[in-house]
Amino acid sequence: MSRPAWQSYEEVAGYLLDQMAAAFGLERVEAKQGVLGLRSGAEYIIDAKGVALGREAFVIIECRRYTTSRLKQEHMAALAYRIGDTGAIGGIVVSPLGLQEGARKIAQAKNVISVQLAPNSTTSEYLLTFLNQIHAGVAEQVRVTDKAVAIIRNHATGQETKVEGSD
Repeated sequence: MSRPAWQSYEEVAGYLLDQMAAAFGLERVEAKQGVLGLRSGAEYIIDAKGVALGREAFVIIECRRYTTSRLKQEHMAALAYRIGDTGAIGGIVVSPLGLQEGARKIAQAKNVISVQLAPNSTTSEYLLTFLNQIHAGVAEQVRVTDKAVAIIRNHATGQETKVEGSD
């Protein structure tokens, strides 16, 4: 029996974020685990935990494989509460489509980085964007023999950038 798509998405996101941990100022990314709320005493099951370089601080990592809408303000507010309650220094939210405007404002206020990861990504084939960076993995070598054109669309602004390359 195969795993649900959301579970694979969480595992791939955790693996890729661990591979790129330094880009986020992290030493490593740990798997799904429980984190205790300092104020509430409630235990939160988080999708992954990013451990900051050289200190005991951490960020909460949440993955939402929503393929029809961006993350809403209410989702980000719930993450913001967990950040405050657990003493985390921030968060990383991973989703295919990014954040709605209200969610973006909360993310900025609570030190949450939005990472966009294609919904059917694997550990070897993926498209991941964050902090104005694009990372891609391909299972086979790609060679441009003539001319390649890529159109990069910023979902937040609708702006498109055309990038051309040739052999």
